[in-house]
Amino acid sequence: MPEPDSRSPTNLFDLSGRVAVVTGGSRGLGREMVLAFARSGADVVIASRKLEACEALAEEVRSATGRSALAVVCHVGRWADCDALVERCYEAFGQVDVLVNNAGMSPLYDSLPEVSEELWDKVQAVNLRGPFRLSSLIGARMADGQGGSIINVSSVAAERPSPIEIPYAAAKAGLNNMTIGMARVFGPKVRVNCIQPGPFLTDISEAWDMEMFERAAASSIALRRGGQAHEIVGAALYLASGASSFTTGAVIRVDGGIG
Repeated sequence: MPEPDSRSPTNLFDLSGRVAVVTGGSRGLGREMVLAFARSGADVVIASRKLEACEALAEEVRSATGRSALAVVCHVGRWADCDALVERCYEAFGQVDVLVNNAGMSPLYDSLPEVSEELWDKVQAVNLRGPFRLSSLIGARMADGQGGSIINVSSVAAERPSPIEIPYAAAKAGLNNMTIGMARVFGPKVRVNCIQPGPFLTDISEAWDMEMFERAAASSIALRRGGQAHEIVGAALYLASGASSFTTGAVIRVDGGIG
């Protein structure tokens, strides 16, 4: 029989034999990426602060796709938790081929002078420090081994921050910068890229004033709407797979065309 064509669309996006780790993986965009990776053949590690939610998704992955799924409780803002997550992944699977730094947080505040040191540090820890630590540890192992793909999840706030998310925006701008730097550090065997989402209608959007959002979207977003969580999957599969073999240090907007 002829060898399969590695350039065919099906094979380009195939993740069979690979292990993908997704932080913030139990809900929202992370959940959709976990399911997409498993459907494409990857074994998955689902990490978040809520072990029960991770375990429920892990069981869904196993029953729906037959892939192995490991649930790990991890607060990525804590250095020790990041170290423990890395060790757990390699103990369970012996490899990590895809790391998605998806966990994030953006707590509300009344005014900039009222932003506490604790809030600032917490936002930087989850959105920037954790991805730095995980990428440093896993990226180094990938570079010493068979290579891999690191995907950071940023935000349009990194370039166009609103008044209510300055600490978060600063952290995400740092994540964009880190993406470019680490692509140079870990190349040529490891690709490091970033997805920069716009507004997605996940569980977080349940707190939004949707009438106000829809009015704003009609004038400021080319597609005139927010994204659905599954619409992140195309970019994630592209960056995780061989389809993006010549893409690194890139920040890819998935924002509906925000002006």
